[in-house]
Amino acid sequence: MIQFEKLGIFFSKPIAFLLVVIYLLQSGLLVYLISNKFDLEKQITFQQKRINELEEKLQIFKAIDDFRIGFSDDEVLELTDVIYNESRKYRYDPMFILAVILTESSFRRGQRSDFGAGGLMQVVPFVGKDVAPRAGVNWDGPETLYEPVSNIKLGTLHLFEQIRKFKDVKKAIVAYNVGEARVRSLLRRNKPLPKRYLNKVMEKYKMLKETYRV
Repeated sequence: MIQFEKLGIFFSKPIAFLLVVIYLLQSGLLVYLISNKFDLEKQITFQQKRINELEEKLQIFKAIDDFRIGFSDDEVLELTDVIYNESRKYRYDPMFILAVILTESSFRRGQRSDFGAGGLMQVVPFVGKDVAPRAGVNWDGPETLYEPVSNIKLGTLHLFEQIRKFKDVKKAIVAYNVGEARVRSLLRRNKPLPKRYLNKVMEKYKMLKETYRV
């Protein structure tokens, strides 16, 4: 009887050890699967983010490609990148920036207004010079306005600063067109703000949103 008990103890030790090993293997496998699942979810999230980014860039590219006048294919790609990046930086809808560009210059290269505003976003030289350091643009005089990438960086920041000052997108759009001083003067005298430019921007924005859905 004692021998059988000893034999039972003899067999129980390897079995207990085996059970511990199985438990440890199962625990390790569970940790691996959880870790693998987490890494997989991160990869899926990253890839989905990339897909969304590429889809948005594609819509920007299509819009520029449809309206550009005087730009090469390589320049269209460059403009796509800068409009996408500046929109992300200032939390714009890229189609909003495209609407401003279409209103200002119809996407024509080298546009210059009777008031000296130049480039795609029709920035006046004194504004460009003031904004350039904050926009990360090297100011080399008024000719800088005719460098498309620099012009968009200057224009998007200038508009963003108007939005921050007026805390109202519509007032900021008007100020972008007629100047901050004039808008403040009209507001002080309780005069209505001009709406023609604002309406043009909003019409083009609506058209772009309907045509180039992301």
